[in-house]
Amino acid sequence: MNLPWSRLIPLLLIVLLGACSERQNSGAVEVKWDRDACERCRMVLSDRQHSAQVRFQPIGSKYTKVLMFDDIGCAVLWLEDKPWRDNPETEIWVTEHRNGEWIDARQANYVQGQITPMEYGLGAQLEATSDSLDFAAAKQHIFDIEERFNTHSTHLVDKLREQAAKRREVKQPNN
Repeated sequence: MNLPWSRLIPLLLIVLLGACSERQNSGAVEVKWDRDACERCRMVLSDRQHSAQVRFQPIGSKYTKVLMFDDIGCAVLWLEDKPWRDNPETEIWVTEHRNGEWIDARQANYVQGQITPMEYGLGAQLEATSDSLDFAAAKQHIFDIEERFNTHSTHLVDKLREQAAKRREVKQPNN
């Protein structure tokens, strides 16, 4: 088969571009630290030891989608009402609290007492310790904290009310 160069070059370009456009359908993706925002609370991801990602396949899509979270607590709470929550193909990734490497959240063990962005206090690691939590226990810990402190709604509503009151005070002239 003897193809002229004028036909071969466009064919090679199509093959190369096709290979480059393949989408990754599993695993954690690179985070743009201090730029990517948490899907749940909208805080910027900057803590490289306590972040999370969820990879899922939206209904009707042939590609997976990855969303970023600043804390495993945000990822667990966000995922709770999603139809793909229990799908084995849905991946949850967390950063290992000592070295920042991405590990499977369902296989991780969680140590308590960490300083985390949303104060759920869980650090992920591969090794189990006598007091570490498995994924199911870590989820329950997150739900308990959320129920006890209602971290995302009550505190936010109170803070918004305080800000509104301060704005009203500033707008009213002193007599």
